[in-house]
Amino acid sequence: MNFSIRQLCVVFLFLIGITVQAQETIHLTFKDTRVINTHSTEMLRSGQMDIRIGHRFGDFAGAQGGWKNFYGLENASDILTGVELGLSDNLMLGINRTKGAGPLKQNVQGFSKIRLITQEVEGSQPFNLALLAAMTYSTMEKSRNEGTINFFENRAHRMSYHLSFIISRKFSPYFSAQFNGAWTYRNIVFAGDKNDLVSVGFAAKYQWTKSIGLIVDGTLPISEYRTAENGYYPILGVGFEWDTGGGHVFQLNLTNSTGIIETDYIPNTTSNWAEGQFRLGFTISRRFKV
Repeated sequence: MNFSIRQLCVVFLFLIGITVQAQETIHLTFKDTRVINTHSTEMLRSGQMDIRIGHRFGDFAGAQGGWKNFYGLENASDILTGVELGLSDNLMLGINRTKGAGPLKQNVQGFSKIRLITQEVEGSQPFNLALLAAMTYSTMEKSRNEGTINFFENRAHRMSYHLSFIISRKFSPYFSAQFNGAWTYRNIVFAGDKNDLVSVGFAAKYQWTKSIGLIVDGTLPISEYRTAENGYYPILGVGFEWDTGGGHVFQLNLTNSTGIIETDYIPNTTSNWAEGQFRLGFTISRRFKV
């Protein structure tokens, strides 16, 4: 059987179409690169820059909240200012500065996130998989009192590290879920604590409208030291994200986490939802093409 060049081209284009369809990927499992406290598997696109402002207020209720500090709005538990850049569609870098809510303040964090697997519409990849690596350096003033955590006997005591794997799946246009496992290491800790800390987490999103999604996430440190008897609690956040279009994402949330970055909130959350020790928070994200 003889084929003309035109027929061969038609067959070739048809085979390409089948291949592309088989490799079509799922987009926007979450709207943002973060859920509330945790990173999501979402990435910045290649050549995209994200300017981020994050804020955590004071306790909404409880002994430190209520009318006297306008339900926490007159206090700032933590503030983040950062810039992030997509080196490719599956690799991004970021650097940010936070006020700090734990014992180490004035933190500068650098991180990289790589997406190894992207969920396909029809194919062998039913989920997304990303890896996150972060390093935090405290720039707070050195204490003159030996024995305090910020005495900083050597420079390494200012540093903390965080590694995490993140798995997510978009089950429908309306619902997405995520699981993560993490390891956090701090070079200096209080007596009785351990330097390394393992944690697990979850996140979920319900897409309420085209632009507004309801979100929730939680983190559980796995540690004999971090119990309610010692004043530590799991981290839980609820809120919504609003994609206003044009590269602008706004998020409003309630969480018992006082810190924003992983090396701060995972080891140091001592606020209890049951006692009204949750706070209002927001994140403003503005993306640019560079």
